[in-house]
Amino acid sequence: MDTPHVVERTNSGGFQSADGTFYVSKPYRSRSTKKLRATITFTSRASHFDTNNVSSGTNEFRGFFTLFWIAIFLFMTRTYIEGIEANGTPLNLQFATLFSRHALPLALSDATLVLSTGVCVPFAKLLAKDYIKYHWTGVIIQHSWQTLVLAITVKWTFDQQWPWVQSGFLTLHCLVMLMKMHSYIYVNGYLQWVDREAKKALAILHKETERVGGYETAVAVAKIYRKEADSISVRSDSGSSTPDGSNGHAGGEKSFLEVEVSAAAVLRQRLAVAAAAARNETVMAEHIAEITEEVGPHPLVGHPDEKISELAQEFSGLDAELVSTGPAKVRWPNNISWSNFVDYQVIPTLVYDLEYPRTERIRPFYVFEKTVATFGTFTLLYSVTEVFILPKIHQASFFRALLDLTLPFMVAYLLLFYIVFECICNGFAELSRFADRQFYEDWEWWNSTSWDEFSRKWNRPVHQFLLRHVYASTMRSYKLSKTSAMFITFLLSAAVHELVMVVVTQKIRMYLFMAQIVQIPLIAVGRIPAIRRNKILGNVFFWLSLFSGFPLLCVLYVVH
Repeated sequence: MDTPHVVERTNSGGFQSADGTFYVSKPYRSRSTKKLRATITFTSRASHFDTNNVSSGTNEFRGFFTLFWIAIFLFMTRTYIEGIEANGTPLNLQFATLFSRHALPLALSDATLVLSTGVCVPFAKLLAKDYIKYHWTGVIIQHSWQTLVLAITVKWTFDQQWPWVQSGFLTLHCLVMLMKMHSYIYVNGYLQWVDREAKKALAILHKETERVGGYETAVAVAKIYRKEADSISVRSDSGSSTPDGSNGHAGGEKSFLEVEVSAAAVLRQRLAVAAAAARNETVMAEHIAEITEEVGPHPLVGHPDEKISELAQEFSGLDAELVSTGPAKVRWPNNISWSNFVDYQVIPTLVYDLEYPRTERIRPFYVFEKTVATFGTFTLLYSVTEVFILPKIHQASFFRALLDLTLPFMVAYLLLFYIVFECICNGFAELSRFADRQFYEDWEWWNSTSWDEFSRKWNRPVHQFLLRHVYASTMRSYKLSKTSAMFITFLLSAAVHELVMVVVTQKIRMYLFMAQIVQIPLIAVGRIPAIRRNKILGNVFFWLSLFSGFPLLCVLYVVH
């Protein structure tokens, strides 16, 4: 029998479960649909490798992670001893000289790049004051600036003739800054449009109430009808049992989930009942009463006149988008400030929101742990690269090179993944008190049975950016189908990956671009029912593709 999840109510109004904290908003009417919807926000998620994560400490396979690190340590110790016996030093450190070259120019260039993103703040303030309309003047300015920053960065790396380490770092960091700038301006530009539409809806609403005796009279009538509806609802609820089922989970494609209002009400009721049962019976009435709270913030939502009610619901839906769903309830444009932008730059996410989930405090020992892990794992990564990868690239036999590089590249990939997503992202998340630590799907991406599953789960920050600002944006703006939007998303991703390789190798070969595009038919093949049913076969095919892909691309770019 499964152990029931214990859900407790937080002081901020959320529901604390074993997985994190849920916030279920009041129902509102979205601009894009006539149905009432509610927002479920999943705010706090710990990394699976966090030593304070209870589920990680009780996982059955935790010993294999210990075994992996012990095996890597013993293997590298043996490698260092062999290096001392052969050359007098553990490593020859020839590869390390690439990191020390042009250190000061690289640091100044990167600082200039980061500072250039500050132009977003005054631009957002101009949007907030309606000096510039985002659609379409702001859009043109935004994309022109982003294109200029990328072009200058790429040209600068070519002009400096830096080694691939420096040029690759600056290019990748430039792409990260571009994604952050794009999301920041896009969200504030969109909220400018929402604010203008909300003001229009409110003006029309006030005018509409003139035919029923004025605004104050309409509000008084709406309150009477609302009170009667509440009393009927309470009598009806008292005679029904609590719905049964499992708790909702918002850890899907986004950090929040929109559901039908009935489903949200059921979820709120389940969570409230669970919280009350976990604590004491005296608070149950308080939690159940919250379910019957008014639908939307505007009092005219409950007016008997259908036209007035629809306008109030439309305004409520628009107004709800201007306020964050977290406990702080940040309202646009109060978010636009230098401190907010600097905070956004530090937070390890590529998608801008009015408010982010926060932890209670910064754990100094956790920051120290991630700092030591970063440098320690980087030392292992450097050792694998210098000893087992670089000497094997220029071999006479193409297939022997692939065979010798397959395992070292996979180890290097796993170490690099651990450094970026587990050490660096979690370190910055701790410093900024960012609570949602799901930078990858825990226990998921390595179980992938297809490439589309892997692309969704192994790099959550980039996936969330592409999902919101490319995939969903193209469907909404250009009325494209899901298939067409997916193709454009893959095309953009492939072009960006190839751009990095062009900067690093200073030649155009299109190998990585084609490897990215080939994933589209592979995704289609992976969705065949016969293959989807065979999870083991799909996972084997995924790992074989990953094993062979890295060394193949490396040899092609370096040798050919």
